[in-house]
Parts: sequence; structure tokens; C-alpha cells
Amino acid sequence: MALTGQFDSVIYVQRKHFIDEVTSLEEVLDYLKNWPEERRGLSYDTLLRACREAVAGRFPVSAVGENFRRFVKRSGMLAETQDVPSFAN
Repeated sequence: MALTGQFDSVIYVQRKHFIDEVTSLEEVLDYLKNWPEERRGLSYDTLLRACREAVAGRFPVSAVGENFRRFVKRSGMLAETQDVPSFAN
């Protein structure tokens, strides 16, 4: 599946010992595919439906990004930008 839905800003997701950068609809779909079944619920189902609608062109990709940000925040996994190390010179 080749998706072009890029977000306006990076969403940083805290995993055990590292931080993922999520920048696209395709990456959100990958996250949802790997989301633990025991943690899936109404918000998971709603976000997955929004992703599918965005793939079909019936839902804005930017709204999927904002909904994913809320989803990971509710899950306690949203990393704020001050938590992300900078490797710039």
C-alpha cells in the first residue's frame, strides 16, 4: 500500500526505551496493526475507521494525525518535544 498522507508535524511516541517519530497515515496504520489486542477498544476502532476513510479520500489526513496524537496521549505514550533528544550540531 503506497500512501502519501503526510502530517504537518511529527508525532513523537514513547516506547519502552526509545521514541518513534510518526509522520504519516501509513505509519499510523502500522501502529494500529501492531497495537495489543487486549488494549483495543472504542477509541482504537474509531481511529482505525478514520484511517480507512482517509485512505479512501473521505476523511482528512490531518484529522487522522490529530486523532492519533490524542490516542497515544490517552494511552500515556505521547512524548512531548522537550522529551525528544536533539542531535543537531
